[in-house]
Amino acid sequence: MSSFVLSAFADEIDSSLKVQMEVLELFGIDYIEMRNVNGKGLVNHTLQEVKEIKRQLDDGGFKLSAVGSPIGKYGINEDFEPHLDLFKHTLEIAHLLEAPYIRMFSFWMPRGEDPENYRNAVLDRWGQFVEAARDSGIILLHENEKGIYGDTAERCLDLLYSLNCGYVKATFDPANFVQCDEETYPKAWEMLKDYVEYMHIKDAKYSDHSVVPSGHGDGKVKEILTELDKTGKTYFLSLEPHLSGYQGPAGVELGSIGAALPAGDQRMFALAYQELARIIAAIKA
Repeated sequence: MSSFVLSAFADEIDSSLKVQMEVLELFGIDYIEMRNVNGKGLVNHTLQEVKEIKRQLDDGGFKLSAVGSPIGKYGINEDFEPHLDLFKHTLEIAHLLEAPYIRMFSFWMPRGEDPENYRNAVLDRWGQFVEAARDSGIILLHENEKGIYGDTAERCLDLLYSLNCGYVKATFDPANFVQCDEETYPKAWEMLKDYVEYMHIKDAKYSDHSVVPSGHGDGKVKEILTELDKTGKTYFLSLEPHLSGYQGPAGVELGSIGAALPAGDQRMFALAYQELARIIAAIKA
């Protein structure tokens, strides 16, 4: 049986690292997939600022599961050199924060154009990421995301297979696949399972692409986690609620820890945690 280690995009709780850690501690989560912290993107912090973030994390007993970077969320036709420089800075940040992974993407495609026309450009740019990360000990995680080259299972597989690199793996995001009208399970899962190293926990509906708590959409979160559980490996499950504006029907249980949190982002995080916990309990039963 595999081991699931919970992490979170804690910027969906609050912008303040202090508040993020306080809320995560309530749920026994001591890992963060750090994307934005203290009012700006992690990758936009100076190395001196990052050292202070590391001090706060150490004092609070927290670690990073991954740097939730925006690398690759960048137009394929834009000048690449500044973006490559940002990636190199992100590698330095990951080292300082002792993060084993960097979450990344495969570039925005021009609207209305066939992504296949940009395949070579995507592979070339990712090849430069791979070269920059050589011997770093950090694994680069490609996330499927709508609007980028790797928004379908086929193109994700093409990228991963073509790069053929032991330190390039996949983050599997069920909601993002649903929002691209892609079948998450069994299709995308079966195609990508050999590359999946990390999971983002959010769900969505095909009907309107709205994000909902895990198990309440069409992402087949339980089925995918059941498959992961069979592998006997350890996986980070990173909560990314995206539930701002969610109206139900699911709600935080009365009397639970989450029910005592302020309405809004903190309560929605509690709901995301609660519904994931239900799924894990059912799998492990």
